[in-house]
Amino acid sequence: MSDNLSQNIKAYQEVVYEKSPVVEAYFELIHFVRKLRTDFTKTTKAYKVGNVSEGYMDFTYFPIFNEELREKKLKYGIVLNHQLMQFELWLMAHNESGKTKYWNQLKNTPWNEEKTEEMKYSVLEAVLEVEPDFNDLDRLSQTIINQCLLEMEAINPYL
Repeated sequence: MSDNLSQNIKAYQEVVYEKSPVVEAYFELIHFVRKLRTDFTKTTKAYKVGNVSEGYMDFTYFPIFNEELREKKLKYGIVLNHQLMQFELWLMAHNESGKTKYWNQLKNTPWNEEKTEEMKYSVLEAVLEVEPDFNDLDRLSQTIINQCLLEMEAINPYL
């Protein structure tokens, strides 16, 4: 814990309860990821989606899976990386041993060729939208979904 926890909590309260642009932006981002999830379900029946996980103001995502992925104890996730403010596709395992297994299987693929060690949360990651334009949410959603489907199509043969 931080020595300045009380001060940090006061700063947190000021941001959260003063209807700041930060709070408004955060809620709009979460709302967009929920819309993206809904749009994804309307776009393809090949995959099912899980609930949106809002995270800790670091990553917000929702899982994507089909029966083949479930059998392998894998799932994809469309992830909003808050720090980089970009959308990513992650391949994730259900547990740590599965993550290590698939990391070893996929570490020499185009998605991991520049990585030297296993990632914290995922087996592999691909950027879907590096500079999202939040002024046209329908277009942004369709761009992310289209890129996601292309990436999954490219990754699936390696699994």
